[in-house]
Amino acid sequence: MRVLGLDPGSRRTGFGVVERSGNQFRCVAHGTIAPRARLELPQRLHDIASHVEQVIERTCPEYVVVEKAFYHESVHSTLVLGHVRGALLVAAVAHGLPIAEYSPREIKMSVVGNGGATKEQVSFMIRRLLDLRGALQVDAADALAAALCHLHRSRLTAPARAASAAAERLAAMLARSPRR
Repeated sequence: MRVLGLDPGSRRTGFGVVERSGNQFRCVAHGTIAPRARLELPQRLHDIASHVEQVIERTCPEYVVVEKAFYHESVHSTLVLGHVRGALLVAAVAHGLPIAEYSPREIKMSVVGNGGATKEQVSFMIRRLLDLRGALQVDAADALAAALCHLHRSRLTAPARAASAAAERLAAMLARSPRR
């Protein structure tokens, strides 16, 4: 199975394609899409979606994973991230690909074993799991992590997926509750 992971961002969107064959994982491609900073948001969205479509055509994934939106303190940032996610979803649907969405916490838990892992920890684990040498862009590492998360989750049975999702919701609820 070949999965394209996407880490949405209006300035830099990470992408990573991972292929699973049996118990082996292989990185097919990874990188970032960085539209020119002076472009207005609609042009940046178009640029991001166009590049994602090129990645899809070049790598032929069977599935697309988009990181779920998380909420910033800035409402504007959250809205812009929602626009980017929408552009990514449209690009995937335009190619008839099924889509999965995971929260950043779910992705980190799947790859690092800690839902509160730092970006450095995620990057380290991605390099180890995929036997990648040298530096790895943070956004690309997050996208590869999203793809790996889906490949790990797709191997679970339906009851195990439901239990994992329930545990994730409980952890998120506990993280939001005030400490006494």
